[in-house]
Amino acid sequence: KATAIARPGQKSGKRPMSQKIEARRWLMTAVGEAMREETFAASPGDGEVVVAIAGCGVCHTDLGYLYDGVRTNQPLPLALGHEISGRVVAAGAGAGNWMGRAVIIPAVLPCGECESCKRGRPNICRKQKMPGNDIHGGFGTHIVVPARGLCPVDEARLAKAGLTLADVSVVADAVTTPYQAVVRAGVAPGSLAIVIGVGGVGGYSAQIAKAFGATVVAIDVDPVKLDMIGKHAAALTLNAREHDAKGLKAKITEFCKANGLPLTEWTIFECSGTGAGQTTAFGLLTFGATLCVVGFTMDRIEVRLSNLMAFDARALGNWGCPPELYPGALDLVLDGKIELAAFVEQRPLADINTVFAEAHAHKLTRRAIMVP
Repeated sequence: KATAIARPGQKSGKRPMSQKIEARRWLMTAVGEAMREETFAASPGDGEVVVAIAGCGVCHTDLGYLYDGVRTNQPLPLALGHEISGRVVAAGAGAGNWMGRAVIIPAVLPCGECESCKRGRPNICRKQKMPGNDIHGGFGTHIVVPARGLCPVDEARLAKAGLTLADVSVVADAVTTPYQAVVRAGVAPGSLAIVIGVGGVGGYSAQIAKAFGATVVAIDVDPVKLDMIGKHAAALTLNAREHDAKGLKAKITEFCKANGLPLTEWTIFECSGTGAGQTTAFGLLTFGATLCVVGFTMDRIEVRLSNLMAFDARALGNWGCPPELYPGALDLVLDGKIELAAFVEQRPLADINTVFAEAHAHKLTRRAIMVP
């Protein structure tokens, strides 16, 4: 429900009218406590839009906030959720060209004006806004966000791909973060990519690496997830519960020798967001390797950093993804090079507390998308 209100001194047709939309969202109020629903008025300021949310994915990071005490930049209460797709239903001054368009909201919105942004490092913009962290997130019916950086969605291509607008919410973060990691690591045809943790982000990381021409090795502790990724991206799957660190490296080395793959310069994507996964990833370093840290955990691990020196290897962090890379990631989905539907499931937003509990207990085999 939208109400148009003329601003003082406003002349008809000169500026978009201020609009207030009656909306709802679910708020995190304390660590470990059930989220509660509230109503609010969604109204865009200059350069902002209101997006009617089609879907919002449940990310491992959201679980960290609610259950592990990871601190949000904006004090509680706060609506979580940063994997958001929807339709623009109201626009402030300077953003009217977005009205009515289907969009994906980047999980991290850089300001575009600071020195870091202008130097091509938007990921470290100190004025960036992350829904569900710096501002209210997407577990609701509507969200107010800056228009800068929105990713338009071609609805004709979306329908042709057999997907809904809610489905592509997970492109924000679950697909784009590993997409950036693959791009930055320089994955190319003939290379070997090792993905640790193939649920959620890791599943897409494996598919993206394959789309870039790499042969993919998948490591996880869940045989169901390993079986799934084996059907879509991985040439070799290994259960970390069946092999110790030396055993995993030996299996991968044997696989490379048998298939004419390089024994050096492996790219290792740590996507599990666990201490065990990070330890495994570091243990797989080889000469010229690139270690990409994609998953997040509060766990502390003990490693010998000298291995980076001895192997002439490198480690890369990956925080979000620049908005300008979103169209390329979305193209892979819409062109069918990334299987999305098999890895997601839509759930009613009203069931959010139940879904979070299931995700925290590792009962979900697909990434949940909360749909208002």
